[in-house]
Amino acid sequence: MPAHKFAVGQTVRFTPDMGQAMAVGRAESFKIVNLLPEANGVFQYRVKSQRDGHERVVRETQLAKL
Repeated sequence: MPAHKFAVGQTVRFTPDMGQAMAVGRAESFKIVNLLPEANGVFQYRVKSQRDGHERVVRETQLAKL
């Protein structure tokens, strides 16, 4: 059974999709707040920005280890 690649509390680099680039501006570091179930075969996460505290839900494919 597949498992999440990242863990709660881990700091990761979030890279937005092209449509999200205007809102976020660039890749930045986020902390994993919660593990969420799969959507369309990809795990999701609730993450919190280290810069401004903003939380968002992102796909695992948008995250990378720091």
